[in-house]
Amino acid sequence: MTSQLPDYEFVSKAKLPTRFGDFTIHGFVETKTGQEHVALSFGNWDKGVAVPIRIHSECLTGDALFSTRCDCGFQLERALENIAKQGFGVLLYLRQEGRGIGLINKIKAYSLQDEGYDTVEANEHLGFDADLRDYSICKLMLDTLGITKVDVMTNNPKKVQALVSMGIIVNARTAIDHGVTKDNKGYLRTKTSKLGHQFDPDHLK
Repeated sequence: MTSQLPDYEFVSKAKLPTRFGDFTIHGFVETKTGQEHVALSFGNWDKGVAVPIRIHSECLTGDALFSTRCDCGFQLERALENIAKQGFGVLLYLRQEGRGIGLINKIKAYSLQDEGYDTVEANEHLGFDADLRDYSICKLMLDTLGITKVDVMTNNPKKVQALVSMGIIVNARTAIDHGVTKDNKGYLRTKTSKLGHQFDPDHLK
């Protein structure tokens, strides 16, 4: 049985054993574009309880190829660890590579960063906004999983604002300052100064 909101549809779910524990993977699709997204749920929760969640945008280089020029892969692992440790929770994995510009354009942006541009300047030089991500599908994901109240693992206040605008109750925001390396400190400082991300400044010294 499927459920949907305009432009988005829940398709199916299945067991997904991982290094962090046994999750369930839920598949969703954007009906207009065919773009696919997934939610990973762990454990069970009572109706109305604040459920720990992370909204994670796809990062092939960090999530799968172990890049240290961003903190994405580190944060993905920490979020799954935190959810398993808590005993319940959800990771919403959105296919929005490169803050929405796509993988090839992200590589172009990386090339510009190699020349001295920061992450925001690189996107803008390519003709994109600094962040093109859309979190609308999160509403269907959370509705499908029966979640109305959340504790969010994020450094990005825009994700909190997006959830609130959808009518989701944000009970708390927890920083996920994990994965700072010598290769990404400049990148993280830019996200803090230009995109409003809330990192512990001591981590970026």
